Amino acid sequence: MITYRGQRFSGYNKPKRTSGKSKKFAVLAKSGKKVKLIRYGDPKMRIKKNSPARRKSFRARHKCDSAKNKLTARYWSCKNW
Repeated sequence: MITYRGQRFSGYNKPKRTSGKSKKFAVLAKSGKKVKLIRYGDPKMRIKKNSPARRKSFRARHKCDSAKNKLTARYWSCKNW
């Protein structure tokens, strides 16, 4: 268990749901020696990745094929989709 700024994480690069925060997910991302807390996702929106058309549209809109940097919210959002 890792504690970072008062939040508990099960490990690096493992997203978790946040409760009562401004974002839906949080991840303690580690890339090389850099460690960064990243929050992403709208807590009021549902993720509907079961629909192939929605999934394709989301991945095209966010350019998920080129999201390589683990220290960005785009990378983690695309990984969920």
